[in-house]
Amino acid sequence: MPKMIVSIDGVVIKEVQLTKDRTSLGRRPYNDIVIDNLAVSGEHAVLQMSGNDVYLEDLNSTNGTYVNGKAVKKQLLQNSDTVEIGKYKIKYVNEAANAGFEKTMVIKAGSAGLVPPAASSAAAPTAVAGAAPGLNAAIKVMSGAAAGREVALVKVVTTIGKPGVAVAAITKRPHGFVVAHVEGTDKPYLNGAPIGAEPVILKNGDVLELAGTQMQFVQQ
Repeated sequence: MPKMIVSIDGVVIKEVQLTKDRTSLGRRPYNDIVIDNLAVSGEHAVLQMSGNDVYLEDLNSTNGTYVNGKAVKKQLLQNSDTVEIGKYKIKYVNEAANAGFEKTMVIKAGSAGLVPPAASSAAAPTAVAGAAPGLNAAIKVMSGAAAGREVALVKVVTTIGKPGVAVAAITKRPHGFVVAHVEGTDKPYLNGAPIGAEPVILKNGDVLELAGTQMQFVQQ
């Protein structure tokens, strides 16, 4: 199983097994690999697994993503590659990467599942189509001036709320959606209970409240 070993100044600080089709990396607490450093963007990069291959993609980060000292936008990682983000070094370990797999077939099988990168900033990371069946969902505004409006959750990460007051992020994962508090002095609420920085699983019909506005999570 491939893994990422995160270190700074030669000291290993965490080791993360890559078990999902998509693993996000950044400073925000809702990422799968969180690096709490100002040199790291909120949503810095993403690791996408296709068969036994892992692709690294930079999400238009401020300071860039480097592999073995070279700036990259998207690259297939090889065993022992070193990803550099700020002062952090992340070693990619995948000893089974070349163990009898037909490389061309693996890439062809996985390529159909990737949607081209969005033209916007890092706030709209590349979505992975077909991550799991039945993941069509939306947020329906129930109160305020925008009552009745629906926002389809088509991005991997969708932020909602008022900057500086209450902002939450809804993240699309292989088996459903989760919500977490991102910023703001007021905590968002889920079914009347405050939401912290730890992601909470969303269920069909759940009611979110941010900055006095109520919204309902609807999943098909």
